[in-house]
Amino acid sequence: MPSSDRQHITRVPGSRRAKLTPAPGTTSEPVPADERASDAPADRAASSGPSGPNDDQLRRDVPPHY
Repeated sequence: MPSSDRQHITRVPGSRRAKLTPAPGTTSEPVPADERASDAPADRAASSGPSGPNDDQLRRDVPPHY
């Protein structure tokens, strides 16, 4: 693999972190499938097996640290 096909590290003046150049074959635009996967709640159809009496309550519960 030639070195021109790889990401490079770029120093940012005044910053503690460096930046990586974009990877070959990628874009900075989000993919619609990524947005739906992260925003969608868990479906009941995705869970397999019999449901118990507390399943609906457990899905609605939010941990106290949220």
